[in-house]
Amino acid sequence: MNWASWSDFFAMGGYGLYVWGSYGVTLGLMVTEIVLLIAGKRSLLEQLRRTLNTRKVTQ
Repeated sequence: MNWASWSDFFAMGGYGLYVWGSYGVTLGLMVTEIVLLIAGKRSLLEQLRRTLNTRKVTQ
């Protein structure tokens, strides 16, 4: 596809809102997934630290 200007590129032949909206939603979900994975990892590591510290104290 060829576009005569940047505004034509962003308009995407009248489908710009759908196209760019889809990209935005996808990017948002991917960022959310990464944030949730990092938070889950931190939570799991903290839980493991607490478990190991509890076991060391009781032994």
